[in-house]
Amino acid sequence: MLGKDIGIDLGTANVLIYVKGRGVVLDEPSVVAIDSQTRKVLAVGEEARRMVGRTPGNIVAIRPLRDGVIADFEITEMMLNHFITKVGVKGFMARPRILICTPTNITSVEQKAIREAAEKCGAREVFLEEEPKVAAVGAGMEIFQPYGNMVVDMGGGTTDVAVLSMGDIVTASSIKMAGDKCDTAIMKYIKDKYKLLIGERTAEQIKITIGTVFKGSRQDEIDIRGRDMVSGLPQTITINSEEVCEALEEVASAVVLASKTVLERTPPELSADIIDRGVMLTGGGALLHGMDRLLSEELRVPVMAAENPMECVALGTGVMLENLDKSPQKRSKMKIFG
Repeated sequence: MLGKDIGIDLGTANVLIYVKGRGVVLDEPSVVAIDSQTRKVLAVGEEARRMVGRTPGNIVAIRPLRDGVIADFEITEMMLNHFITKVGVKGFMARPRILICTPTNITSVEQKAIREAAEKCGAREVFLEEEPKVAAVGAGMEIFQPYGNMVVDMGGGTTDVAVLSMGDIVTASSIKMAGDKCDTAIMKYIKDKYKLLIGERTAEQIKITIGTVFKGSRQDEIDIRGRDMVSGLPQTITINSEEVCEALEEVASAVVLASKTVLERTPPELSADIIDRGVMLTGGGALLHGMDRLLSEELRVPVMAAENPMECVALGTGVMLENLDKSPQKRSKMKIFG
């Protein structure tokens, strides 16, 4: 008996799993809580995320993926095993084929680590595909036609920018400036300006609730609590959207620069297509207020956010899985270290 085919969006912030015939069946944070003394796993996913910054000394909440690649192999393997078991696709005789998405500039060593982690979780075969390509497919773009399509996939650890045509990447760039760096930038800004220490979860809440990267497009405020660096006591302050925009300026500028660089390296015929067809924004970054307007103004082309940006990569793996058996050449190309 053969196992089901599954697609995994192995993200720095979230792991999404697509099961062929069932759709997206899992969407959980890439966090594992372990006992630092015994190395025993205490919680995985959403339950572990709630523990971030709120655990006693012996319990550590770890994010095993950093900048889109595996930072802690052992913990990644535990996390993947937990999620694959949870969705119920493997049994004693059933071993699934797994398609995993990776950033465009990943090294062969990092590819090998991802492949080994999947194999240790019981995969029969492992395929790797580049994330912006899969995101474009999931967003409904016609990448297999002889037209230029541009996608900006802004996730948790990396932002991948790519121009695609005839089902493959023509030019691409991957930078380690994305959602996580936005949170870090907000934490640093508040620490420098207000001498207040806040945690990752508070920074993320600020980004989602009042954050923007387009000046003057939002006028919201939020009360935040943290620890005063001078007195050491808890304190509440109020910050507004303009301040968050200032904090996020460096990250937003890096994404714009990467997009411009890719466009500059794009053949003129494909550039003309992009003016007509626009740029597709996917990943969690598509939800960041003003990102589409900022890119549109800077690149001078239409930019639209995908309908379901967080699930684009997972949905794209579903389309790829449907076509795995149709083209032997494609399979041999996708299979790495076969």
